[in-house]
Amino acid sequence: MAIATRAEGKKVNSNINVTPMVDVMLVLLIIFMVITPMLQKGVSVDLAKVNNPTQMPDADKEDALVVAVMRDGQVFFGNDKTPPDQLTQKIKDRLTNKVDKRVFIRADARAKYGSVVEVVDNVRAAGVDDVGLLTEQKKNAQPPAPATGGQ
Repeated sequence: MAIATRAEGKKVNSNINVTPMVDVMLVLLIIFMVITPMLQKGVSVDLAKVNNPTQMPDADKEDALVVAVMRDGQVFFGNDKTPPDQLTQKIKDRLTNKVDKRVFIRADARAKYGSVVEVVDNVRAAGVDDVGLLTEQKKNAQPPAPATGGQ
């Protein structure tokens, strides 16, 4: 009587199969490429750059009221192009049931001063007392020199 042996150990494949991982990564890449443009709220504006901006985390909320002033004087309330003279009524309509009556203004750095002032006046005419002007942090090319305390 002979002993039956199996050669299962010889058939073990120790190579890593990366094809499923590559498939998953390509699907994730496509999903992120499709979703990323949708994450930006409102219209694209080149904000003014300042040294010490004040943080306004409420401007990123879904229900935040944001008015954008483009460099050519066009005004957008959210994603809708709005004539400046109709801005007051639209803001009043949106603020009817809100407790927090705050409006944020995203003005282009090269927008005319008069256009921004007109938008601020229209927002204030809608009964808004708290107006936030959104800016960006200025990028310093060189760090400030360290202070020396020599005598």
